[in-house]
Amino acid sequence: MHTISNVEFMLLQMFAECRQASGYDIKKLVDQRGYREWANISTTSIYVGLKKLSDKGWIIPEESDGKSGKGPMPTLFSLTEAGMANLRNEILDSLSSTRERDIRFDLGLAALPHIGKDEAIIALRKRLDFLAQISMTINQKYESQGGVSMPLNVRALFLHPISLIESEQAFVVRLINELIEGR
Repeated sequence: MHTISNVEFMLLQMFAECRQASGYDIKKLVDQRGYREWANISTTSIYVGLKKLSDKGWIIPEESDGKSGKGPMPTLFSLTEAGMANLRNEILDSLSSTRERDIRFDLGLAALPHIGKDEAIIALRKRLDFLAQISMTINQKYESQGGVSMPLNVRALFLHPISLIESEQAFVVRLINELIEGR
């Protein structure tokens, strides 16, 4: 179970990257990077996430001294040390212990620049172990329930996640190799 939502995780990443941003700045980044499509992040969830992170003390609001339009003076937010520490923990957790179809892993990949290469490699190797354990559990259930003798529609419920895990493991190995080679 994750301690923060995907929106909060993404917001922490953006503040680590931008240093200081308003809700509107974040909304523009979300649109530019397509987070709405693959991470299911809405404008409302951005502002709710900002409030939650501010309440936790992981970002701090500051009044902006520059106004460029007709709207109200924007509130700029900055990441605190506690926010950065929690971001690092979330990155390592998302890289090491997410299932094969979890967008949390993609959010962790987007945050790779905020952790060290060695930390990323260790987390990804843990994920390989995690996925291998999940695959083994699914294979054991598959065999215990009849394996190839089960009807195709039932076998497919086991074989689909096994196939996805194998593909994910190959991807993670390739990613680790690229990190090691420094690409």
